[in-house]
Order: sequence, then structure tokens, then C-alpha cells
Amino acid sequence: MPRTQKAALATVAVGLIVLGIKLLAWWVTGSIALFSDALESTINVVAAIAVFVALRVAAMPADDNHPYGHQKAEYLSAVFEGVLVVIAALLILREAYYGLLSPEPLTAPALGLAINGAASVLNALWAVLLLRWGRAWRSPALVADGRHILTDVFTSIGVIAGIILATATGQDWIDPALAALVALNILWTGWKMVREATGALMDELPDPGLIEDVTRIIRNHASGAQEAHDLKIRVAGAMTFIDFHLILDGQMSVQDSHDICDRLEQALKEAFDGKASIQIHVEPDHKAKNEGVVGL
Repeated sequence: MPRTQKAALATVAVGLIVLGIKLLAWWVTGSIALFSDALESTINVVAAIAVFVALRVAAMPADDNHPYGHQKAEYLSAVFEGVLVVIAALLILREAYYGLLSPEPLTAPALGLAINGAASVLNALWAVLLLRWGRAWRSPALVADGRHILTDVFTSIGVIAGIILATATGQDWIDPALAALVALNILWTGWKMVREATGALMDELPDPGLIEDVTRIIRNHASGAQEAHDLKIRVAGAMTFIDFHLILDGQMSVQDSHDICDRLEQALKEAFDGKASIQIHVEPDHKAKNEGVVGL
């Protein structure tokens, strides 16, 4: 099983453990904010399962119906997860609303805080690992899952602060009020997750740093060519698709032009750990544009 799938499967297990701990904290205190926190963890478990399924689909090789592979399944997972974050936030707002209408005192708040705090530490550590692995392995699904879990951590921090404040002041309405504020922050995070994933599905222009890296590689390994233009880059999961036009001397032999293209393809694939698809369209020198291109 690939490492990304192992990480996703482990996330399901971690999510179930965290969910159990948070439900215990809610049962001990009766806090609406802690219940809302546990509700978001339920979404985490469902989202983790979706990520695991998406990664298995994304790992499938290209076939007749999907000649470019299945990598975009990861972005579908990220969209789904973002939608779940938004739903969780709306459910939390609902609970906070009813809590504000009828605020109730908390029971055993210190014990509840300790229990919830343990779950938050576990969540934070796992989120950091997912973000690190997702970026290193170029997996948008793992990155989205890490961000989702981080929102859970921020929720827990806000909830803990609210319970401490409510207990210290005797103002029971603070508990549901802070839960509502945290829910609004979760809504914003969910929107950003959906926005980024849909942008990738629509082949939005990649990060400028990636474009600069590809341009530099072409410039440094295209000896014998005159110019490169019409550079297009799109990213789908761990794969990067690159195509451009390469201007060569019109009298150059097919073998020489082929050698230049091979050299460029090898350099680009090495830069992306082999996870790159390169398409180079060779053109004679009278096709040069001399503007907005990679000068060689």
C-alpha cells in the first residue's frame, strides 16, 4: 500500500480515538461547545475515509477512459472535505444558538478541559505530520486533511478558552457564544479549502514559484535550442503536466532535435521525482516569437 494511503488510513484511526475522547469530555461537562467540538471530529472521521478512497482511486494507472490518469480524484476529496467543514460549522452554529437561548452551568469543567486538551494535542501532532507528508509527497488530499484537522485544533483551543472564561465569571452564555465565533472561523476555512480544490480541478495557473522553477530548468538544459514559448503547466495530484514549444534551427537533423528534447525531458522529470508528463512541440526558427518567452 502506498505511503499516502497508509497515512490516510491511520488518520481514520486517529480520528476515531480523538472522537471518543471528545465525546467523553462532553459527557463529563455537558458543554455545548465541547459537544460542537466532538461534532466536528465526527466530520473528520468521515472526511478521512473519503481521503483514503480518493487516494486509492488517484493511484490507479491511466487507462483507455482516463489517459491522463486518475490524480484529480484527490481534488474531489478536498472539495468534499471542505463541504463537510462548512456543514460542521453550520451544525455548531445551530447548537450555539439554542445554547444562547437557554444557557446552562457546566459540570466538572476542569476534568472536561483536561480530557479535551489531550485530544487536541493528539490532533495537533497528527495535523502537523499530515501537512508535512502531504507537501513532501505532493498530495493535495493529505494537505487538505491536515488543514481540516488543524481547524479542529483551533476549535478546541477556542472551546477551552470559553469554558475557562465561563467558569471563572459564572457567565454561562459565554460557552455557546464562543462556540458560534469558532464556527464562523471554520466556515471561512472550509470556503478556502473548496476554493483551492475547485481551482485545481479547473486547471488554474499554478504557483508562480513552480513556473519559475520549470522556466529555469528549460533555460539551463536546452543548449542548442533558440527559444521556448507557449509554456503551459498544470498540476493534478502528484503529477505535473508541462508542455511548450521549442524553437530550433530549421536545418537541424531530427536526431539532434530529439537529443535536445530528451535532455529537457530527463531534467524536468528528475526535478519532479519522475512524476511529470512532458510534451515538447518542436518548431523551426522562423516560428520564434521573441516576446514573453524563455530566451535560450
